[in-house]
Amino acid sequence: MKKIRTAALSARRKMSVENRARASEKICNKVISSREFHAATLIACYLPMPDEVDTSIIVQRAWRAKKRIFTPISRKTGEMFFREIRPETPLISNWMGLWEPVAGDIISPRALQLVITPTVAFDKLNHRIGMGGGYYDRCFSFLRHRTHWQKPKLLGVAFRCQKVEKISPNIWDLRLYRVVDESS
Repeated sequence: MKKIRTAALSARRKMSVENRARASEKICNKVISSREFHAATLIACYLPMPDEVDTSIIVQRAWRAKKRIFTPISRKTGEMFFREIRPETPLISNWMGLWEPVAGDIISPRALQLVITPTVAFDKLNHRIGMGGGYYDRCFSFLRHRTHWQKPKLLGVAFRCQKVEKISPNIWDLRLYRVVDESS
């Protein structure tokens, strides 16, 4: 997994700023036009690092559509929860350098309907490799016991260059509902 993560991160970082912006726009527009986005009113969406898919278009469109957006808050203990963000919400950089809202309503992960999930690498079976902290896998572990897809739907977003042939997941790894890249 470490080799796959390293190679996918390298591929993502090698993209030019312009190509990353164009691809991010295509990915976001696909998410916005998806049935999952249209059906959801409670959406979680990460705030991106500079080389990740820029999700700001998704957040802006959700606000215009009167949807509520929640962003992840990560603790050093491995815990993750979601806090609402609004256009006027102040942000701070956390201990990992990720942007987080300083105030806002907290929502249970079970109440979310759609989770725009950061993805380092993915395969055709929607297996995902993240940054390696296991935050999403722990937070949404209740999805492992589903017999059919329940909410929330974990929708991965990534660049095409991050797709790999095969990921052999650990027993605790969650499969994504779907992955959207600029070519899918």
